[in-house]
Amino acid sequence: MTTRSFNDRLRGIHAATIVPMNSDFSIDERALATHLSQVVSVPGINGLLVNGHAGENFMLSLAEKLRIVEIAREHSPRDCLIVSGVNHEASLEAAREAAALEKVGADGLLVFPPNSWALAHAGTCVIEHHQRIRDVTSVPLMLYGAPVSAGAMAYSQPVLQQLVADRRFVAIKEGSWEVSAYEQNLRLIRRLRPDFAVLSSGDEHLLTSYIIGSGGSQVSLAAVVPELVVSLWKAAEAGNWAQARVMHEKLYPLAVAIYRDAPPGRATARLKACLKLLGRLSSDALRPPHLPVSSTELQALDLALHMAGALEVRSG
Repeated sequence: MTTRSFNDRLRGIHAATIVPMNSDFSIDERALATHLSQVVSVPGINGLLVNGHAGENFMLSLAEKLRIVEIAREHSPRDCLIVSGVNHEASLEAAREAAALEKVGADGLLVFPPNSWALAHAGTCVIEHHQRIRDVTSVPLMLYGAPVSAGAMAYSQPVLQQLVADRRFVAIKEGSWEVSAYEQNLRLIRRLRPDFAVLSSGDEHLLTSYIIGSGGSQVSLAAVVPELVVSLWKAAEAGNWAQARVMHEKLYPLAVAIYRDAPPGRATARLKACLKLLGRLSSDALRPPHLPVSSTELQALDLALHMAGALEVRSG
């Protein structure tokens, strides 16, 4: 029996999941197991991204991140691809975190840029950070292409070229959230490494990314309405652009309500609120300083879920 490569398994839709919290802000492990099980049970969801931004990775201790990987492994099918984010300001700690996440069962690791890089950083620091992680791990590694709106965090073309040249890195979660930047990076990567997987991760413009070219997506929208995201991908992969447009029209208002509407930086709170509205999460608690959604946000999310067909229209 031929073993499928990491990139073969990465193709398609992978859900970036949230982490349910108790009222004391500890992780609700039972609710987390239920959340993960519900998502991976949807046909067409090929894997999970845990310890990502939607999973509040910058708020978690190393012990908590390791436990999340263990729970994901325990409550997912054997062939489910589990990628864990690695997110730390210090390169030495990021490397320690990466090695530990691999040891507890992550199939691959997604290396997030430190948040401090949004202010400024030297390109050599980017390479050093990734090499520190590379040198203590053996599983496939992924890059993260940050939004162009995230200050200096998005990699320049010369830096991206150096990162892609490292054969230990095999894929990128391309989160430019801007179509022209996405296409520019896609074309650079395809020219340098045709084998390199480019996953579009701008939830608002998945359709556009699929038209330009994509190997799939690791997105948190797939943790809320996985069936719709899978349907969009399948239609796009089949070249059925009329059907893909129908799915896009359902998804777009929800993506805007979660990711774009002011105030910014509220995606995780809104994802949890959506899951609560859908009856799949009992508590939408987040770790401070983040707060649950306002009544205005909740109303917008409720409307968007109805427009997506995810909620039944209420009578009266």
